[in-house]
Amino acid sequence: MSEHSSDLRETVRRRYAAAAVQVTEGGAACCGPQAIEIDDSFGSALYAADEREALPAEAVAASLGCGNPTVVADLREGERVLDLGSGGGIDVLLSARRVGPTGRVFGLDMTEEMLALALTNRKKAGATNAEFLKGTIEAIPLPANSIDVVISNCVINLSTDKAAVFAEAFRVLARGGRIGVFDVVADDALSPQQRGERGDFVGCVAGALSFAEYREGLAAAGFTDIEITPTHAVADGMHSAIVRATKR
Repeated sequence: MSEHSSDLRETVRRRYAAAAVQVTEGGAACCGPQAIEIDDSFGSALYAADEREALPAEAVAASLGCGNPTVVADLREGERVLDLGSGGGIDVLLSARRVGPTGRVFGLDMTEEMLALALTNRKKAGATNAEFLKGTIEAIPLPANSIDVVISNCVINLSTDKAAVFAEAFRVLARGGRIGVFDVVADDALSPQQRGERGDFVGCVAGALSFAEYREGLAAAGFTDIEITPTHAVADGMHSAIVRATKR
């Protein structure tokens, strides 16, 4: 990893560590956990009210994504699910409910503070079929062909090596497995410099791939049936998008 990439990863780690601490410390206050302040394009408001109400308040407060991947992934009873960049655990806990006691959900995060928060939320939710792992999404600590569905919520754009993320997602998926993620994607006409002008890297904008780059990256990793569907704008020419693909 280059020094620049290492610096960007550390910047991302610090930002999410601080977010976890904010939620954890707010949880000790009389008014409950303090939600992370972000605009309407990101956060827990993108989940249905009944989903938010069924989860620990700290899991909801720590939500920083740009959608709800547990819905687009069409999770089924008994499936094995991996959440890339699981943060405070909101998507892991929702997935655990969907796959039921015969399924298994893994959350992967590189931030100690987020992992600690997620473990607390798992205990509060009673999600015995959920497990949290420390590691990076570029080097997933799971064996090949061990997962049915990979989900993620506005995290892949934060990676400085997206080819490695796609390759690792393909590796851990079993044949017939699929990805169903939300991510920020840029219009094809926007250059990397123009994307950087619309927001910083840690804010999930500057590091976003274009629609064409995303398709090419997934195809190069071996994925087929690639679909990228924008849902709402997060900046001029930048979109929250549903990304689906299959490992044949």
